[in-house]
Amino acid sequence: MNKKQFSFALMLSMMPLASMAHTPLCSCYDNGDGTVLCEGGFSDGSSAAGVGLAVVDANGNKLLDGKMSEDSEFEFNKPEGDYTVQFNAGPGHLVEISSEDITE
Repeated sequence: MNKKQFSFALMLSMMPLASMAHTPLCSCYDNGDGTVLCEGGFSDGSSAAGVGLAVVDANGNKLLDGKMSEDSEFEFNKPEGDYTVQFNAGPGHLVEISSEDITE
């Protein structure tokens, strides 16, 4: 194997590691005052500022659409009934959190 082939093989072997290095993370908490706070980021420590966040009802209807603040947070009034928070950082980077999993 020459240097060029070795470099190419090494690059290919590292690709799965690179794709895992930027995993989206999002957690939401019921503040107990009728509001929900969501915090987002990435596994490599980078900010989620400007990343889209939506709240949809059980039928998939969008109730709320917004973006993470420069502190990578988004706070909203808690909707009635079941809902899902969707943290969408682009293709293959969607985190969905059911209202059942959002606790005080």
